[in-house]
Amino acid sequence: MLELYNFAQSTCSLKVRLAMHEKGIDWVDRVLVSKNQDHLSDWYLKLNPNGVVPTLIHNGTPVIESSVIVQYLDEIFAPVSLTPPTPLARAEMRAFLAFVDAVPTPAVRYPSFQYGGLIRKFLAMSDAEFAESVALRPLKGEFYKRMGRTGFPREDIDKALADIGKTAGRMDLLLEKNGGPFLMGEQLTLADVAVAPLIDRMEDLGFAYLWENRYPRVAKWLADLQARPAYAQAYYPGSRLSDQFPDLGLGRGTDARRREPALAAAE
Repeated sequence: MLELYNFAQSTCSLKVRLAMHEKGIDWVDRVLVSKNQDHLSDWYLKLNPNGVVPTLIHNGTPVIESSVIVQYLDEIFAPVSLTPPTPLARAEMRAFLAFVDAVPTPAVRYPSFQYGGLIRKFLAMSDAEFAESVALRPLKGEFYKRMGRTGFPREDIDKALADIGKTAGRMDLLLEKNGGPFLMGEQLTLADVAVAPLIDRMEDLGFAYLWENRYPRVAKWLADLQARPAYAQAYYPGSRLSDQFPDLGLGRGTDARRREPALAAAE
Protein backbone atom coordinates (compact mmCIF):
# COMPACT_ATOMS: atom_id res chain seq x y z
CA MET A 1 0.00 0.00 0.00
CA LEU A 2 1.22 3.46 -0.95
CA GLU A 3 0.17 6.66 0.80
CA LEU A 4 1.46 10.13 0.02
CA TYR A 5 1.26 12.87 2.61
CA ASN A 6 1.50 16.10 0.64
CA PHE A 7 0.23 19.61 -0.02
CA ALA A 8 -1.88 20.27 -3.10
CA GLN A 9 0.33 23.17 -4.21
CA SER A 10 3.76 21.97 -3.09
CA THR A 11 6.18 21.68 -6.02
CA CYS A 12 7.97 18.79 -4.32
CA SER A 13 4.62 17.05 -3.78
CA LEU A 14 3.70 17.64 -7.41
CA LYS A 15 6.98 16.07 -8.48
CA VAL A 16 6.02 12.84 -6.74
CA ARG A 17 2.38 12.93 -7.85
CA LEU A 18 3.51 13.44 -11.44
CA ALA A 19 5.91 10.49 -11.25
CA MET A 20 3.25 8.21 -9.81
CA HIS A 21 0.68 9.16 -12.43
CA GLU A 22 3.21 8.71 -15.25
CA LYS A 23 4.03 5.26 -13.90
CA GLY A 24 0.38 4.34 -13.40
CA ILE A 25 0.80 3.53 -9.70
CA ASP A 26 -2.20 3.16 -7.38
CA TRP A 27 -1.85 5.21 -4.20
CA VAL A 28 -3.80 6.97 -1.48
CA ASP A 29 -3.63 10.77 -1.48
CA ARG A 30 -3.27 12.12 2.06
CA VAL A 31 -3.66 15.88 1.57
CA LEU A 32 -2.33 18.06 4.38
CA VAL A 33 -3.25 21.73 4.85
CA SER A 34 -0.29 24.10 4.99
CA LYS A 35 -2.08 26.96 6.74
CA ASN A 36 -3.04 24.56 9.55
CA GLN A 37 0.61 23.55 9.93
CA ASP A 38 -0.32 19.87 9.65
CA HIS A 39 3.27 19.14 8.60
CA LEU A 40 4.55 20.44 11.95
CA SER A 41 2.24 18.35 14.11
CA ASP A 42 3.73 15.76 16.44
CA TRP A 43 2.28 12.80 14.55
CA TYR A 44 3.68 13.99 11.23
CA LEU A 45 7.13 14.79 12.62
CA LYS A 46 7.35 11.15 13.67
CA LEU A 47 7.01 10.24 10.00
CA ASN A 48 9.20 13.03 8.67
CA PRO A 49 11.46 14.74 11.24
CA ASN A 50 12.26 17.48 8.70
CA GLY A 51 8.70 18.77 8.94
CA VAL A 52 8.29 19.12 5.18
CA VAL A 53 6.23 17.45 2.47
CA PRO A 54 5.95 15.06 0.81
CA THR A 55 6.28 11.83 2.76
CA LEU A 56 5.64 8.49 1.09
CA ILE A 57 4.42 5.60 3.22
CA HIS A 58 5.06 2.21 1.62
CA ASN A 59 3.58 -0.68 3.54
CA GLY A 60 3.84 1.33 6.74
CA THR A 61 7.42 2.56 6.25
CA PRO A 62 8.13 6.26 5.56
CA VAL A 63 10.31 7.38 2.65
CA ILE A 64 11.19 11.09 2.70
CA GLU A 65 12.73 13.72 0.38
CA SER A 66 11.00 14.08 -2.98
CA SER A 67 14.04 13.32 -5.13
CA VAL A 68 14.66 10.17 -3.09
CA ILE A 69 10.98 9.22 -3.30
CA VAL A 70 10.76 9.42 -7.10
CA GLN A 71 13.93 7.36 -7.53
CA TYR A 72 12.64 4.81 -5.02
CA LEU A 73 9.33 4.52 -6.85
CA ASP A 74 11.06 4.12 -10.20
CA GLU A 75 13.24 1.33 -8.82
CA ILE A 76 10.45 -0.77 -7.40
CA PHE A 77 7.49 -0.22 -9.75
CA ALA A 78 7.48 -1.47 -13.34
CA PRO A 79 6.85 -1.52 -16.24
CA VAL A 80 7.05 2.22 -17.02
CA SER A 81 10.60 3.42 -16.36
CA LEU A 82 11.56 7.05 -15.80
CA THR A 83 15.28 6.27 -15.79
CA PRO A 84 17.47 6.08 -18.93
CA PRO A 85 18.73 2.62 -19.94
CA THR A 86 22.46 3.39 -20.23
CA PRO A 87 24.91 4.17 -17.39
CA LEU A 88 26.12 7.39 -19.03
CA ALA A 89 22.60 8.71 -19.57
CA ARG A 90 21.68 7.79 -16.00
CA ALA A 91 24.71 9.72 -14.76
CA GLU A 92 23.64 12.77 -16.77
CA MET A 93 20.12 12.55 -15.38
CA ARG A 94 21.32 12.22 -11.80
CA ALA A 95 23.65 15.19 -12.22
CA PHE A 96 20.68 17.25 -13.36
CA LEU A 97 18.61 16.04 -10.40
CA ALA A 98 21.37 17.26 -8.08
CA PHE A 99 21.32 20.63 -9.86
CA VAL A 100 17.52 20.86 -9.48
CA ASP A 101 17.75 20.26 -5.75
CA ALA A 102 20.57 22.77 -5.33
CA VAL A 103 19.48 25.66 -7.57
CA PRO A 104 15.86 26.00 -8.80
CA THR A 105 14.14 24.21 -5.92
CA PRO A 106 15.22 26.76 -3.27
CA ALA A 107 15.04 29.63 -5.78
CA VAL A 108 11.35 29.08 -6.56
CA ARG A 109 10.41 29.44 -2.90
CA TYR A 110 11.26 33.16 -2.87
CA PRO A 111 8.85 34.39 -5.58
CA SER A 112 6.25 31.82 -4.45
CA PHE A 113 6.03 33.49 -1.04
CA GLN A 114 6.66 37.04 -2.22
CA TYR A 115 4.18 37.10 -5.11
CA GLY A 116 2.12 33.92 -4.85
CA GLY A 117 0.11 34.55 -1.71
CA LEU A 118 1.98 32.17 0.58
CA ILE A 119 3.17 35.04 2.77
CA ARG A 120 -0.40 36.03 3.63
CA LYS A 121 -0.82 33.77 6.63
CA PHE A 122 2.24 35.38 8.24
CA LEU A 123 1.13 38.96 7.65
CA ALA A 124 -1.72 38.48 10.10
CA MET A 125 0.55 37.16 12.87
CA SER A 126 2.00 39.13 15.74
CA ASP A 127 5.78 39.15 16.13
CA ALA A 128 5.49 36.56 18.91
CA GLU A 129 3.25 34.29 16.82
CA PHE A 130 5.61 34.55 13.87
CA ALA A 131 8.63 33.70 16.04
CA GLU A 132 6.80 30.69 17.44
CA SER A 133 5.90 29.49 13.95
CA VAL A 134 9.51 29.83 12.79
CA ALA A 135 10.82 27.96 15.83
CA LEU A 136 8.62 24.97 15.00
CA ARG A 137 10.32 24.40 11.65
CA PRO A 138 13.16 21.89 11.82
CA LEU A 139 14.52 22.60 8.31
CA LYS A 140 13.46 26.00 6.99
CA GLY A 141 13.56 28.32 9.97
CA GLU A 142 16.28 30.54 8.49
CA PHE A 143 14.29 30.96 5.26
CA TYR A 144 11.29 32.24 7.23
CA LYS A 145 13.45 34.52 9.37
CA ARG A 146 14.90 36.05 6.22
CA MET A 147 11.38 36.61 4.88
CA GLY A 148 9.94 38.03 8.07
CA ARG A 149 6.32 39.09 7.91
CA THR A 150 6.84 41.68 5.16
CA GLY A 151 8.78 39.83 2.46
CA PHE A 152 12.30 39.26 1.19
CA PRO A 153 15.00 41.83 0.43
CA ARG A 154 15.30 42.81 -3.25
CA GLU A 155 18.63 41.02 -3.60
CA ASP A 156 17.07 37.69 -2.59
CA ILE A 157 14.41 37.99 -5.30
CA ASP A 158 16.94 39.04 -7.92
CA LYS A 159 19.17 36.05 -7.15
CA ALA A 160 16.21 33.68 -7.22
CA LEU A 161 15.13 34.92 -10.64
CA ALA A 162 18.70 34.70 -11.93
CA ASP A 163 18.83 31.09 -10.75
CA ILE A 164 15.62 30.31 -12.61
CA GLY A 165 17.11 31.84 -15.75
CA LYS A 166 20.21 29.71 -15.20
CA THR A 167 17.99 26.64 -14.90
CA ALA A 168 16.21 27.41 -18.17
CA GLY A 169 19.61 27.73 -19.83
CA ARG A 170 20.72 24.36 -18.49
CA MET A 171 17.48 22.80 -19.71
CA ASP A 172 17.91 24.34 -23.16
CA LEU A 173 21.37 22.81 -23.43
CA LEU A 174 19.99 19.36 -22.59
CA LEU A 175 17.13 19.71 -25.07
CA GLU A 176 19.58 20.73 -27.79
CA LYS A 177 22.17 18.07 -26.97
CA ASN A 178 19.75 15.17 -26.55
CA GLY A 179 17.38 16.18 -29.34
CA GLY A 180 14.19 16.39 -27.28
CA PRO A 181 11.30 16.26 -26.89
CA PHE A 182 12.35 15.58 -23.29
CA LEU A 183 15.47 16.64 -21.42
CA MET A 184 17.15 13.28 -21.85
CA GLY A 185 15.92 12.78 -25.40
CA GLU A 186 13.01 10.64 -26.54
CA GLN A 187 12.28 9.17 -23.09
CA LEU A 188 10.43 11.04 -20.35
CA THR A 189 12.62 10.70 -17.26
CA LEU A 190 12.92 11.86 -13.69
CA ALA A 191 14.83 14.88 -15.01
CA ASP A 192 11.61 16.19 -16.56
CA VAL A 193 9.48 15.17 -13.59
CA ALA A 194 11.78 16.92 -11.11
CA VAL A 195 11.96 20.32 -12.77
CA ALA A 196 8.51 20.56 -14.38
CA PRO A 197 6.62 21.70 -11.24
CA LEU A 198 9.23 24.42 -10.67
CA ILE A 199 8.96 25.83 -14.18
CA ASP A 200 5.18 25.50 -14.03
CA ARG A 201 5.16 27.46 -10.75
CA MET A 202 7.21 30.25 -12.29
CA GLU A 203 4.86 30.40 -15.27
CA ASP A 204 1.90 30.52 -12.89
CA LEU A 205 3.49 33.45 -11.05
CA GLY A 206 4.02 35.36 -14.30
CA PHE A 207 7.73 34.73 -14.85
CA ALA A 208 7.60 32.86 -18.16
CA TYR A 209 9.37 35.86 -19.69
CA LEU A 210 12.57 34.47 -18.15
CA TRP A 211 12.69 31.78 -20.84
CA GLU A 212 9.99 32.31 -23.49
CA ASN A 213 12.04 34.47 -25.86
CA ARG A 214 15.54 33.34 -24.98
CA TYR A 215 14.85 29.62 -24.68
CA PRO A 216 11.81 28.73 -26.84
CA ARG A 217 12.69 25.04 -26.59
CA VAL A 218 11.94 25.24 -22.86
CA ALA A 219 8.56 26.88 -23.53
CA LYS A 220 7.64 24.08 -25.95
CA TRP A 221 8.89 21.42 -23.52
CA LEU A 222 6.64 22.80 -20.78
CA ALA A 223 3.59 23.04 -23.05
CA ASP A 224 4.11 19.45 -24.24
CA LEU A 225 4.36 18.17 -20.67
CA GLN A 226 1.30 20.10 -19.56
CA ALA A 227 -0.68 18.40 -22.34
CA ARG A 228 0.03 14.90 -21.00
CA PRO A 229 -2.81 13.06 -19.20
CA ALA A 230 -0.62 12.34 -16.15
CA TYR A 231 0.12 16.04 -15.82
CA ALA A 232 -3.56 16.91 -15.68
CA GLN A 233 -4.07 14.24 -13.02
CA ALA A 234 -1.23 15.56 -10.87
CA TYR A 235 -2.46 19.15 -11.24
CA TYR A 236 -5.96 18.73 -9.92
CA PRO A 237 -7.87 21.98 -9.05
CA GLY A 238 -6.09 23.80 -6.24
CA SER A 239 -2.61 22.66 -7.26
CA ARG A 240 -1.54 26.05 -8.58
CA LEU A 241 -1.26 29.24 -6.57
CA SER A 242 -3.48 30.95 -9.14
CA ASP A 243 -6.20 28.47 -8.08
CA GLN A 244 -5.74 29.20 -4.40
CA PHE A 245 -5.34 32.98 -4.69
CA PRO A 246 -7.45 34.07 -7.69
CA ASP A 247 -7.60 37.65 -6.44
CA LEU A 248 -3.86 38.07 -7.09
CA GLY A 249 -4.33 37.90 -10.85
CA LEU A 250 -1.87 35.04 -11.30
CA GLY A 251 -1.92 32.29 -13.92
CA ARG A 252 -0.57 31.31 -17.31
CA GLY A 253 -0.25 34.31 -19.59
CA THR A 254 0.31 36.86 -16.82
CA ASP A 255 3.48 38.93 -16.64
CA ALA A 256 4.97 39.67 -13.23
CA ARG A 257 6.65 42.79 -14.62
CA ARG A 258 3.28 44.47 -14.87
CA ARG A 259 2.85 44.07 -11.13
CA GLU A 260 6.37 45.18 -10.29
CA PRO A 261 8.35 46.90 -13.08
CA ALA A 262 11.63 46.44 -11.18
CA LEU A 263 11.43 42.74 -12.09
CA ALA A 264 12.29 43.54 -15.69
CA ALA A 265 15.88 44.12 -14.62
CA ALA A 266 16.24 40.42 -13.82
CA GLU A 267 15.38 39.31 -17.37
